Amino acid sequence: MSKLIRKGRLRPAKRDAVLFTSSSRDDKRILKQIIDVNRAHVLMLVERKIISRFDGARILKSLEGLEDRIELRPEHEDAHVAIEEEVIKAVGEDAGGNINLAKSRNDQVATAIRMKLREEILEIAEAIVNLQETLLKKAEETLGTVIPGYTHLQPAQPITFSHYLLAQFDAFERSLNRLCEAYKRVDFCPMGAGALATTSFPIDRRRVAELLGFSEILENSLDAVSSRDFLLETLGVFSIMAVDAARIAEDLIVWSSIEFSMVELPDEYAFTSSIMPQKKNPDVLEVLRARMSNIIGAFVTSATMLKALPTGYNLDFQEATPHLWSASETMQHCLGMLSNVILNINVRSTALFKDELSFLAATEVANMLVRKYNVPFRTAHRIVGMAVKKLLEKDRSFINITPEILMKAAKAATGSPITVNKEDLEHALDLSRCVEAHAVRGGPSRRENERMIRERWRLLDDSRKWLRERRSRLDEAERLLDEEVRKLLKDSPKKRNV
Repeated sequence: MSKLIRKGRLRPAKRDAVLFTSSSRDDKRILKQIIDVNRAHVLMLVERKIISRFDGARILKSLEGLEDRIELRPEHEDAHVAIEEEVIKAVGEDAGGNINLAKSRNDQVATAIRMKLREEILEIAEAIVNLQETLLKKAEETLGTVIPGYTHLQPAQPITFSHYLLAQFDAFERSLNRLCEAYKRVDFCPMGAGALATTSFPIDRRRVAELLGFSEILENSLDAVSSRDFLLETLGVFSIMAVDAARIAEDLIVWSSIEFSMVELPDEYAFTSSIMPQKKNPDVLEVLRARMSNIIGAFVTSATMLKALPTGYNLDFQEATPHLWSASETMQHCLGMLSNVILNINVRSTALFKDELSFLAATEVANMLVRKYNVPFRTAHRIVGMAVKKLLEKDRSFINITPEILMKAAKAATGSPITVNKEDLEHALDLSRCVEAHAVRGGPSRRENERMIRERWRLLDDSRKWLRERRSRLDEAERLLDEEVRKLLKDSPKKRNV
């Protein structure tokens, strides 16, 4: 176990205490970021003449390739101490002992987490965009595929599968917007905050932020090390996405059952029973649905950990971070899997062939009575409801409705019969015509869906542009950091000169 920071105030820690509190295993995920934070910080110290170019160069040289050489063991308290040990071992304490000058593990770990989280957000944003692209491609394929729309899981009105997919696109578009907003707040640099009160050395916080590709510094030093709201915000967005993804999985699971027979899952993403040979089980979607619960759980667990903590850095923070990485990894995998399933499903237009689904036209028949026969809508609603009741009492479906049945229902409801034209009734009963009649903006008609698809392709282009710009900024910062390090190493003196 490390004795590096325990030689002054404390006696050596018990091994079981070190193992109990160590974050070394989880720090592996942010090891590169921690090393880059050290590189940027040392460069700044040299530029501000806080340490000599000679010492700075030696420290930077010792950090080269360290990510591949260092072994993070449970005996290390964390990666920060392990890195400092390696640097001191390589260049001695005279130079290496200043690697932690004017900074703390508190601002360093907050910065490294934000750096890694920027990358994770961009990966998930890309996964959302890829899923949205799949939704649009499938929506183009199913423009004319009529399906039942449901409320309370009861057949309600006819829509198209294309319309359903566009609804899912829009839900994920809102989550993508939330993720982009969260990225803005993640992209603030805590470095220079120190343990909580900055430092008495004349450091340049903006220079470190620039070298690490941040858009701005997180100004108040106490806030910079105390806050994990960026973690909760990101997990909150993931949780909303999890709700939406689980809903799609649930829809497809239900709709793939024989009773619904609306979609057939691809063989490559379905499994069978070990005993019942006829089974085609939606295992992939069931696992996806369950794993969305893990993401929501990660948010609840982290929020519970962080609530009611005193202001300042607390080691409770390190227990929340793994939940962020776990949720991010789960979300990336599940979005990719959902995209593959949707791209390969076979959709059936069952609404046109099942007699029991002919009741989907009931609302349009009521509308027809309003439009063609001047009946107030509430009265038309009552007339059609009474007709439905009579049909169901005789175990018949809505396709069996006739002008005569409507006439009797109208007389029973209002005392006055209505003579309905047979052709008007047939048009209202045609589910394809019914869908096309709903041409209000955002409705399920082909014209509206085609318009929405065109507009959403443009949204995808904007999203991909945003991704390119953010990645380009991070790549540019990495090139700048590498270039500044090379320059300092090339121009550094061969012997110590302050």
